[in-house]
Amino acid sequence: EAHRVLVRPVTGHWFIPPRFFEIIPSRGFDTYHDIERNAAFAQAAEVLADYPVVQTKEDELQLFIEYYRMFFACLPRLQITNRQIEAVAADMVNNPGKFEFLPDAMEAINRLESCVKLAVAADSWPSLEDVFQHAGMRHHFSSFVISTQLGLAKPDPRLFQAALHELNISPREALYVDDSKTNCDAAHGMGLRTALLRRDGLEYVIARLTCRTHMVIRSLRELPELIGFDRV
Repeated sequence: EAHRVLVRPVTGHWFIPPRFFEIIPSRGFDTYHDIERNAAFAQAAEVLADYPVVQTKEDELQLFIEYYRMFFACLPRLQITNRQIEAVAADMVNNPGKFEFLPDAMEAINRLESCVKLAVAADSWPSLEDVFQHAGMRHHFSSFVISTQLGLAKPDPRLFQAALHELNISPREALYVDDSKTNCDAAHGMGLRTALLRRDGLEYVIARLTCRTHMVIRSLRELPELIGFDRV
């Protein structure tokens, strides 16, 4: 998985791209309570479900124009124009600096790349690959599977199978890492080794005490030792 496991949004919110408050007046946005903004994001999320297949960035741009049109319709006091909606959507799709790599992810990738094949199997959209290219990290990955390009979503086993096929390995040769137990359960059911990531200290302790199906890790820095490359 990429989101939360490898990368995080630079703004702190997955759907607030970097130039959002250059395009949208922050003063007006702040007049809404958190519960109202969260309700708007939840309403707009329904648009994403209507686009199970998003094969190109052009498709993705149209998707996010519809997404932000719905979002801002829920916040009418802002009086956002179509031009502003299109600008926010373009920033969401075309700004490769919208996400940043987590420090432990950068370290683990750089240590493991020369020893094992790495793959991304992400619930995301085509522009995610630009994020990796922009950060200079794309070349580390032998497989890059984006759910919406296949019209799939986790925990569909076919998403994992697509990555295994591109890597040309069997499930028993793979280790899958995710912060979602549901996704780890699906991968484990296919025969993959699985590691459940819990960066939060309390969540890590609870998972270590309660999870018997998956290895539980607190940092991706544990991966080299976990797979036998602790001397990399």
